[in-house]
Amino acid sequence: MSLASIVEPLQQPLFTVLDTPVSWTEVLGFGSGALCVWLVARQHLANWPIGIANNLFFVLLFTQAGLYADAGLQIVFITLAVYGWWTWTHGGGPGSDALPVRRTTRTEWTWLITAGVVGTLALTLLLDRATDSTVPFWDALTTALSLMATYGQCRKRLESWWLWIAADVVYVPLYAYKELYLTSLLYVGFMTLCVLGLRGWTKDLAARRALPVEVAA
Repeated sequence: MSLASIVEPLQQPLFTVLDTPVSWTEVLGFGSGALCVWLVARQHLANWPIGIANNLFFVLLFTQAGLYADAGLQIVFITLAVYGWWTWTHGGGPGSDALPVRRTTRTEWTWLITAGVVGTLALTLLLDRATDSTVPFWDALTTALSLMATYGQCRKRLESWWLWIAADVVYVPLYAYKELYLTSLLYVGFMTLCVLGLRGWTKDLAARRALPVEVAA
């Protein structure tokens, strides 16, 4: 059985939304993506393998839609997922395997913002000159924001949720413009889950910081 014979059925329409066919790939991407974000918000380790499956579905979906940076981004996400999976289980430092939630440091913000700006400009030029993308800047911007957020997620940095929210604000109209309506709806759900994740991680961080005071008392 060839790869093409496996992929071809996933690209077939399952139903229609607003006169636009929705494929199995988009539906499976919707389900696995929502489950992944829900698990991340709860700091559940299973988010990483579910996220990898989600990335594979989106490689197919975004390539079909001409969102080449987003398609390539999924490959990077898979690599980062392996790193994040390991970090969450081994990155707690001496005496602890679990990685705690922390704030993003000033140094991390400096290089994250620098990398984000440079990456957005470079990808915009690349997509504009080397592909038939109709949205090179927005495709590049969401790619940069998503990579910044994924780094924070891998390191359990609280502010990674704000970066995801910023990316989702752009993703929703971008996917609607590309007639990926189910995926656009998914990202509305992502924003809600990101808010819940932000609240949960904030409470976790506050509780961990209060713990030494409680023990001392």
